[in-house]
Amino acid sequence: MATEVKVPVLGESITEATVGEWLKNPGDPVRADEPIASLETDKVSVEVPSPVAGVMGEHVVKVGDTVEVGAVIAIIADAGGATAAPAAAAPAPTPAPAAAPAPAADAAALSPSVRRAVLETGVDPSTVQGTGKDGRLTKDDVIAAATAKPAAAPAPAAAPVAAPASTGGRKEERVRMTRLRQTVAKRLKEAQNTAAMLTTFNDVDMTAVIEARAKYKDLFEKKHGVRLGFMGFFVKAACMALKDIPGVNGSIEGDEIVYHDYCDVSVAVSAPQGLVVPVIRDAQDLSVAGIERTIGDFGKRAKDGTLKMDEMKGGTFTISNGGVFGSLMSTPIINPPQSAVLGLHRIEDRPVVRNGQVVVRPMMYLALSYDHRLVDGREAVTFLVAIKNAIEDPTRLLIDL
Repeated sequence: MATEVKVPVLGESITEATVGEWLKNPGDPVRADEPIASLETDKVSVEVPSPVAGVMGEHVVKVGDTVEVGAVIAIIADAGGATAAPAAAAPAPTPAPAAAPAPAADAAALSPSVRRAVLETGVDPSTVQGTGKDGRLTKDDVIAAATAKPAAAPAPAAAPVAAPASTGGRKEERVRMTRLRQTVAKRLKEAQNTAAMLTTFNDVDMTAVIEARAKYKDLFEKKHGVRLGFMGFFVKAACMALKDIPGVNGSIEGDEIVYHDYCDVSVAVSAPQGLVVPVIRDAQDLSVAGIERTIGDFGKRAKDGTLKMDEMKGGTFTISNGGVFGSLMSTPIINPPQSAVLGLHRIEDRPVVRNGQVVVRPMMYLALSYDHRLVDGREAVTFLVAIKNAIEDPTRLLIDL
C-alpha cells in the first residue's frame, strides 16, 4: 500500500514553499518521521518527515517547484511490497557495485548548511564518512575533509595542462533566488518605500565593557556555560533605552501607533541561506547570561538550518552587528513593521580627547535607522546617547540608570 506525503502546515500566514532538496531518493528505505525533503519558506528551511516507514517512491514534484500546504509531493511505498520487487530483480546481482550508489544516496541527504559547505570546499560528499545522527554528514565533517584534502591535491598536477583550453572563456551562472532571499528583497524594498527612513550616528568608547569582559569572561563561562560577548550588554542597554523612548519600540498600523511595554529584540544572525532575524522574547526580563545563551543557541541553529518560524515572528526592535564582518559604518534598513534598528560595527583603536589629552581608545560607531513618521530626531539622538552612556559605564545597567 502506498502513502502520500503532503506539505505540512508551515505556520501562520504561510501558504506555500519551494522544494529545496530531496533527502531521500526513490528506492531508499525510509523510517517513520525520518526527513525525506527540505522545503524553503519565506523565513526558514523546513524538513518534511515521512508519515510511515517504507521505501521512498515517486517524487511528485521537482527541486525548485513551488508547492502549497496540503499538496502531495511524494509517495512512500509499503516496505513489504518494495522488498518483493528486489527479490524479482535478484537474478541480476552481477552489478554488485550497486552498493556504491549508497554513498550517493547519503550525499543527497544534506542539510542546507552542509550543502553550502560542500559547494564552498569542493569536497565530494560521497567520499566523506558522516559522524552525525544516523551517519548523516555534518558541516564539520566536510570542513575536516577539506582541510585534509590539500595533502592529496598535488597529485592532479597534470590538470593545469588542460586548463589553457578554457582560457579566454567568460562564464555566467544563473541561480534561482531562494524564497528567503526573495522575501528579504521584498521586505527591505517595502521598508524603503513605506517608512520615512533616517539614520543618526554616534560613537561609543568600549573600554569599560572590554575590561569587564576580560576580567570576568572565564568565570562567566564556567558558571553559565556560555561565552560572554558584547551583544548581552547592548541588548540590556537597548531595553533600558526603549523603556525611556517608547516610540523607538513602537510600530505604525494603519492610522494607529502601537506601543509595546515589552522588548522582543530581533537579532540578525548569519545562516547558510543569508541573514535571519530570530527574536529574543521579553529581553527586558533576561540577564546578560540569559541573552548570551539565547543568541548562542540562535546562531548554532541558524547554521544548522533548524530555526523554527515562530522564533522569527514578531520583534519590536532589531540589533544588527555588522562589526563581526568588519563593517566600520553602515545605514541599516528597518525590519517592518518595526520603527527602528540599531547597527553595531567593528571596534578599532582611534585617538580621542579625554580631559584635554589625546588618548587612544577602542571605539565603535553606532547607527540608528528609524522611521521618522513615528520617531523624531530628538528621540533618536536621546536613544543613542542612552545606549552610549550605558556601554561606557556598565554600572548603569545594574542600577537601571
